[in-house]
Amino acid sequence: MGHSIIQVALDFVDTHRALKLAEEIDGAGIDWLEAGTPLIKSAGLDIIRALHKKFPQKCIVADLKIMDVGRIEVEMAVKAGAGVVTVLGCASDETIKESVNAGRNYGAKVMADMIEVKDISTRVKQLEKLRVDIIGLHIPIDEQMKGKINFGFLKDVRKITSLPVAVAGGINSANIAEAVRAGADILIVGGAITKSACPADEVKKLLKAIRTKTSVKNVYYQRAGLDNVREVLNVVSAANVSDAMHRAPALTGVYPLVKGTKLVGPVVTVSTLPGDWAKPVQAIDLANEGDVLVVDTGGVGPAVWGELATQSAVTRKLAGVIVHGAVRDTMDIVKIKLPIFTKTVQPNAGEPKGYGEINVPLIIGGIKVSPGDWVIGDDDGVIVLPKNDVVEIANRAMNVLEHENRLRKEIKDGSTLAKVTNLLKWEKK
Repeated sequence: MGHSIIQVALDFVDTHRALKLAEEIDGAGIDWLEAGTPLIKSAGLDIIRALHKKFPQKCIVADLKIMDVGRIEVEMAVKAGAGVVTVLGCASDETIKESVNAGRNYGAKVMADMIEVKDISTRVKQLEKLRVDIIGLHIPIDEQMKGKINFGFLKDVRKITSLPVAVAGGINSANIAEAVRAGADILIVGGAITKSACPADEVKKLLKAIRTKTSVKNVYYQRAGLDNVREVLNVVSAANVSDAMHRAPALTGVYPLVKGTKLVGPVVTVSTLPGDWAKPVQAIDLANEGDVLVVDTGGVGPAVWGELATQSAVTRKLAGVIVHGAVRDTMDIVKIKLPIFTKTVQPNAGEPKGYGEINVPLIIGGIKVSPGDWVIGDDDGVIVLPKNDVVEIANRAMNVLEHENRLRKEIKDGSTLAKVTNLLKWEKK
């Protein structure tokens, strides 16, 4: 196609927000503007008309994901101003033919989106014979949230077709050069631009990465695997994680001794009797660097944790401690600044009797905490992330934060939360 094309997926649900972002990146070097499927479902083909009218020099992509009645839907989209229309690669051959014929008739290209196509290689060959114009490869959002972003499949498709190939799903300045090297002609970028407070700057980073063929790092828009999930959790907040877990509640009544500290890490659990501090102290030596101790005494005193235990935890490089019970020596602990969360504070300690257990499941305020689960704690409280889901939850929390960054920017530009989110439109009728 001569050069790599950047296609921006405007996956908003409100016309005014989509147009505002498109205005902010106008002139930054974007080739194609895509009216994403959620946007078209919300605003109808009027969003195609609005984009075409406002940006007549741009190619407007209608991401209809056609599955049936291809001729009619392509005709409607092109007459509204679309230059490219998407059809699902898993649609019937007749639907593909009708879509392609309508595209030829009205002067638009047809992109076959290969999402959920099981045998991609075979289907690509069939689509070539059906005369589609572009092959669209897609990493589904749910796979992105599990950290599954690689372009090996793109290389395989590039070997078997001469058609232009587009790729979508988690493209950002850190991996766009890799996508180009793997053979992508069209880079479909969504959140890395549409969730940015400064989208024009993100476009510059993308273009720089393509031009230099190198990765341009960014704090946001990265998706973690298990090896770097801590990095993501250190960026997001407990509130972000709660949102990512469908408004999950925090551990009841546990609060930080030192405001402004943050706690992130996998947990070592301790169940002990009120005042019996033997097992909590022993657990310090059993924990690994970066671990978090979660101690449960039933939420009552006497204290099972104090300044000397805190010093020991610092020596072992623990990430922090949560005590569903009582802590003492708080003035000294505040000076140490290790993140300590507790249910209550009492000056009197118990005795080391050794009746507790280490690394057993706990139930705190109705929330299960198992050994190896992760926790994130800040001034809002502590959220538990089940160990089998920690990567997906962390990535979804980052997605929440990225969305908020864009909302924050629009509010600072003079809007309000109610206006930005168009609450009246989306209220339940």
